[in-house]
Order: sequence, then C-alpha cells, then structure tokens
Amino acid sequence: MRSTRYEMHTQYTPQSNPVGEIIRAYDPGVIKAYCWARFQILHQRFLDEIGQYLPRSGRVLDVGCGFGLFSLYYAKMNPFLDVLGIDLNPLRIQMARTAAARLQLSNVHYQVGDVTSYEFQATFDGVYMLDIVHHVPRQVVRLLTARLHKTLRPGCRLIIKDVETVPQYKLWWTYVLDKLMDMRSEVSYWEKEELIGLLRDLNFEVFRHSMVDILPYPHILYVCQKLG
Repeated sequence: MRSTRYEMHTQYTPQSNPVGEIIRAYDPGVIKAYCWARFQILHQRFLDEIGQYLPRSGRVLDVGCGFGLFSLYYAKMNPFLDVLGIDLNPLRIQMARTAAARLQLSNVHYQVGDVTSYEFQATFDGVYMLDIVHHVPRQVVRLLTARLHKTLRPGCRLIIKDVETVPQYKLWWTYVLDKLMDMRSEVSYWEKEELIGLLRDLNFEVFRHSMVDILPYPHILYVCQKLG
C-alpha cells in the first residue's frame, strides 16, 4: 500500500468534556437518548482521534450530519473552523440549528440537501463522514465520494469513519445495533480493500487504521488526501 506522512495537528486541544453540554442542547427525551447512544459509540477519544486530521482552520463539511452532534462537537472544540452540516432530513437539520443557537456557536451552519447534487458556493479544507458509507446504497457511494473529491481543495482530506467486515462477530454486533437505531435502514458493509480501491481510483492517497474499542465495534478510519 502506498504510504503518505499525515501531519497530526497539535493545535487540536481536547477540552474537558463538552459532550454533556451538547446533549443538553436538545429537547425531546428520545432525541437526548439517541444523542447519548451516538456519543457512546463515537465517544470523545474517537472524536479527538478523528479531529487530529481536520485542518487547523478553514471550511469543513459534515456529510450526513443528522442532528448535528459531531459538527457541534468540532465547532465547539475549534473556533477557527467554519463547519457546514448537510443532511436530507429537514427535521434533524432544524434540531441541529436550534442546538447550535443554544450553544451560542456561530461557526457551525446547517443545510438540507443531497451532497451528490448540492451546489456548494466554495471548496472545503476538510470533509468527514462518520458511519455514513454503510448506510448509503452501494451504487451511490462512488458518486458521493467523487462529488466530495471535487469539493475538496488539493492536498486536503476526506475522513471516513466506518466499520470493517471482520471479525464476523463484531460485524453482527454492528448490524444488530444499526437495526435497533433504525429498522428501516438498509446497510451495506464494504470490504476495506474494495473501498480503498474506489478512493484511489478517484485520486485520493489513502491511509487507514482500525480504532480499537472496549465494545465489539469493528471501527475503521480512512484518511484520504486529495492529490493534484
């Protein structure tokens, strides 16, 4: 596998624990419970690990932001970022906007839209998708990642956090929890070499590594740097 040195941004300094404050910014009890569950799966240590690869400053895109949990987290952690969250669900976007207002965050914004067709007004210095790829139809993943390649400035990064297909028992654990979160959601898990091949075809340099958790999740992180 081709290798690239990836600078980890030492300016990214984790605060004590903003997660509780973010959860309290939401109203309905069911949504608070969902937020708590998401932060248990992608807890602060993982978010900080992912955050190392975000730019020190500039425009960052959160793809499939949902209720805005992670965009709120990164906007709060780094005031020099201008984060845009985009999602297909208008209700979730409205809740994200309300939470951002309650947290008095002026450096995070939200739009309803489909990233594969959305007309962005400028390019981005970083893009991330956290547990999104396996919820996207396989035939759409190439279109989506190609679109994200175009939105990135040369030398900038697309960060994908998803799940591995091995070991099998961890994949089954993830499948059950995905279904508990949303019974109607279709899931399609990618072999890591297959996804890496797709990303390389789009002219990304790809570095990947597993993210070890005490719970049996097969977390994997792809750090994809745009070439040219």
